[in-house]
Amino acid sequence: MSPTSFPSAIASPATTIDEVITQLTAIVEWSKQNNSRIGYFAALYRKVTIQVKKGIQENYFDDGPRMERLDVIFANRYIRACYLHFTDQTPTKSWVRAFDATQHWWPIVLQHLLLGMNAHINLDLGIAAAETMPPGELQNLKGDFDKINEVLAGLVGGVQSELAQIWPVLGLLNRFLGSVQTAIINFSMEKARDAAWSFAEKLSPLPGPQRQQAIREKDEMMALFSNVISHPGFYGSLIIGIIRLGERGTTRQRIEILE
Repeated sequence: MSPTSFPSAIASPATTIDEVITQLTAIVEWSKQNNSRIGYFAALYRKVTIQVKKGIQENYFDDGPRMERLDVIFANRYIRACYLHFTDQTPTKSWVRAFDATQHWWPIVLQHLLLGMNAHINLDLGIAAAETMPPGELQNLKGDFDKINEVLAGLVGGVQSELAQIWPVLGLLNRFLGSVQTAIINFSMEKARDAAWSFAEKLSPLPGPQRQQAIREKDEMMALFSNVISHPGFYGSLIIGIIRLGERGTTRQRIEILE
């Protein structure tokens, strides 16, 4: 991509949750205009951020300003990764895998979402939590950190319905297995959040050079895991191929559904 072909609104880090939403909107709108699959994860992420903002406004979290600080630090890792990608620079390897996948036809929408979640939750979230709190005070964040699971759980049903609009057969599965699927997705999300918290605990007491080394090692692991998402074996790839052939709509239309 040429350096001028990116949404200029993301050139600088966000400082408030409203700025995060504005920048995510810029990525979503750019993606729709350019038929870029980057917009799949961006659309979902904006929806999550809007729900977090609502929770802050309704005093759902124990410390609203602290939660906004976490949200901004967390989101800036994604926004920065997008900026580096759009300007032909190199983000973390986990994000490289996610962005590279958007250049290919075969990955289904769910794979794009999972690749984004792998980079952002399995790597970025722990880093953001460690950066939000001074060493020795991380535990004060744990209650609000856990409440994010409840916010995400509330969105699962909507995401399932949206994916069913893209791949209609999923609607039948949702009808007959909906509660089972929701439980599995929520469980997987909770496990990912628990792993992110453990990573934050590991990073928090480390001095700069050791922290950066731990981040590089974690990034390597998550980049390898992204290969499992992209290439889930023979039978998994066969099923994904069938789903992909049945997905409806253009890239722009799918992004609009996920919005």
